[in-house]
Amino acid sequence: MFNLLVIANETGQVRNLSSEITHKGYACSVTRNDENTLERVVRQAPNLVLIDMDSMPVSSKVWELTQRIKQERHIPVIALVSREVLNSSNYNLNIDDFVIKPWEASEVVARIKRILRRANNMGSEDVIKHGDLVIDTAKCQVSLGDRVITLTFKEYQLLKFLASNPGRVFSRETLLDKVWGWDYYGGDRTVDVHIRRLRSKIEDKNHSFIETVRSIGYRLREM
Repeated sequence: MFNLLVIANETGQVRNLSSEITHKGYACSVTRNDENTLERVVRQAPNLVLIDMDSMPVSSKVWELTQRIKQERHIPVIALVSREVLNSSNYNLNIDDFVIKPWEASEVVARIKRILRRANNMGSEDVIKHGDLVIDTAKCQVSLGDRVITLTFKEYQLLKFLASNPGRVFSRETLLDKVWGWDYYGGDRTVDVHIRRLRSKIEDKNHSFIETVRSIGYRLREM
């Protein structure tokens, strides 16, 4: 699940937007802009930040905040801004997209989807990204958010194979063949054991990646 953070003064419109984003399957929270905003961004490690530019008292501080977010976290930023504020600004807009007020929640969600899809596809050929799950194939390293996950070699190979084919269902026999090799003499219960161990390491209340397809096998959920 993608985590989003809205930086804005709490208003009915912002609450409605947050509810709409949550309804679309994202985790979304709202925070005010103050001296601790950047610290909260770093701590929460969202996949994308939305900033209500008009609700901030000093515009220059808002643009400065966007710069620091991009420098510290390298995550996409969408500005929610009135045409008047946008036209009157002399600051360099280091943002990924913006929505002119009054916004439609459906338009904001559509832009969020587009940017997250693009961000997930921008990794190098040595990196497989699946939401917060990142597989660095050059280093054989798996991380979830800022946390490195320790896997056995077979767990890593199994996860890498599934992540390279998101949404595609594989039978236990196919997984045995592709990951363990055709000459492996163990039973297909080996796959179940490794899937269970993988889930215990990469899944929690906020993350669910591997799906069991009854009577067939397993697949990595599409984001």
